[in-house]
Amino acid sequence: MDQASAIAALGALAQDTRLAVFRLLVRAGPDGMIAGAIAESLGSPASTMSHHLATLERAGLVVSQRTSRQIHYTANFEQMRGLLGFLMADCCQGKPELCGNLLAATRCEPMMAGADQ
Repeated sequence: MDQASAIAALGALAQDTRLAVFRLLVRAGPDGMIAGAIAESLGSPASTMSHHLATLERAGLVVSQRTSRQIHYTANFEQMRGLLGFLMADCCQGKPELCGNLLAATRCEPMMAGADQ
C-alpha cells in the first residue's frame, strides 16, 4: 500500500458511522451484509448510509456487489491487511523481536458472524 491509499483509508475511517460500518462488516466476515441491514443495525437512514458506504468503497475498504435491487457489502480484508502492514512497516526499527506480541496481534483469524468482540 502506498501513502496516498493509506491516507484515503484512514480518512474514511475517521468518522464515527463509517468506523462502525467497517467494524460491523469485519464482524460479518466474508458473508458481508446488505445495505439495508447495515443501516438498520446502526440506526442510520438509508440515504445517509449510502453516502458512508460509498466513501468506504472509494477508499477500498469495502466491496459492493449488486444482486437485483440489493447491494451487498463486504469488508475488503486484503486492503485492511495492507493498511495494517503499511502502518506497521517500520515497527521496531526492523527488529520484530522488540515488538513482542504486537505484530502477532495484527494477524486476523476469521471471526464468526455475531461473535462477541
